Amino acid sequence: MPLTRAPQRRSDNRNRLNPPQAVVIGFLGAILLATALLALPIAHAPGAEVTVLEAAFTAVSAVCVTGHIVVDTATVWSPFGHAVIVAFIQIGGLGIMLVASLIGLALLRRISLRGRMVAGAENRAVTTGDAVRLALGIVLTSLIIEAVVAVILTLQFWLSYGDALPTALGRGVFLAISSFNNAGFAPFSDNMIGFATDPIVVLPMCIATILGGLGFPVLLQLRRELRRPLHWTMNTNLVLAMTALLLVLGTVVIAVFEWSNPDTIGELSVGDRILVSFFHSVQARTAGFNSVDIGQMTSETWLSIDVLMFIGGGPAGTAGGIKVTTFAVLLFIIITELRGEGAVNIFGKRLSRAVHREAITITLLSMAAVMSATIALMVITHLDLDVLLFEVVSAFGTVGLSTGITADLPPAAQIILMILMFLGRLGPLTLGTALVLKQRKVLYELPKERPVIG
Repeated sequence: MPLTRAPQRRSDNRNRLNPPQAVVIGFLGAILLATALLALPIAHAPGAEVTVLEAAFTAVSAVCVTGHIVVDTATVWSPFGHAVIVAFIQIGGLGIMLVASLIGLALLRRISLRGRMVAGAENRAVTTGDAVRLALGIVLTSLIIEAVVAVILTLQFWLSYGDALPTALGRGVFLAISSFNNAGFAPFSDNMIGFATDPIVVLPMCIATILGGLGFPVLLQLRRELRRPLHWTMNTNLVLAMTALLLVLGTVVIAVFEWSNPDTIGELSVGDRILVSFFHSVQARTAGFNSVDIGQMTSETWLSIDVLMFIGGGPAGTAGGIKVTTFAVLLFIIITELRGEGAVNIFGKRLSRAVHREAITITLLSMAAVMSATIALMVITHLDLDVLLFEVVSAFGTVGLSTGITADLPPAAQIILMILMFLGRLGPLTLGTALVLKQRKVLYELPKERPVIG
């Protein structure tokens, strides 16, 4: 009997996408689909003409939950177009891979190990052991918050502003989803300027924006252990502390710089000035709604908002930016160095040195992206630095606030902003995951030497 060689199992790992690559391709696929749908005539309002670039820009802005627009959302898009925008805001906010995993769960009653890894790479909250439970918890938490805000807004539009109930409901749902997902899209031509001093409208939106910006890991832990703060993780403590600090500082800074500006809040009552300042402090944390004309703000306010937009919100959520945890880690590294201490200690725990490297890498690469894009736009448009920097940081931070120049930018500049929105939504997130997944074990160490610093 002749001997036969057992068939060797082919390893296709080389051809298989790793989780960060799968996340990028998933978002690209969603953008292409959204572009195709928004390019359809049924997505346009009667008499409106939309170019492919305008449809693509809107699609990128929706999927990357940014809110930058080049056409008027209220008048250019039909009800079908609004439905497409809000659907992809929800998909982009929850995460393409998480949505795909849930569809697989519904159809196949299971999520593969690889699917769990990819969803975990995207959300940094879903691990292989508890993917199903956490994924369902994320969706349930999101829907509950959005539903509560939608009911409040619907009743206010219906009872106080005289909207027909279907119109009020459509606007309430649209704004609730856009707020929680930190998207900044509004069904009004002037965004939220018409409701600047109405706390029943703007405060629920602020609450939804803050909750979405905390990140899903924080929301899920608060839901389980709200009354046991001693059990909170370092991530939860950092996100909550930094979020509160930045909200207060942002409100104070905006109020100080705009207090006497008659084109923004200068002619409002004291209470309304504080309300508008708080609203924009919240929205600068990657949501992007505006209740006054951003283009009329002072240059000092623009620069302050630039900082807030660059920092962003919490990780593994709907916010953008480098994330408050990254900023906090850098802050504690500086404090530790100034004190001359050897280890970075936060809330009674020592920080891993690998986290130091991740925070520095993400921040420097993000700064490089912002600086490169700003220089490119200066060459293309010849506009002032402060205006272009605001536009670039807003796009990279997936905020969507604008001084009013977005629609008038040349196509090349708009494409740069589209790339920035995509990088801002996925860059730091996938980079952080890649840094974790691609650690190599080195079997030797080189001799130490110190260069001169400072």
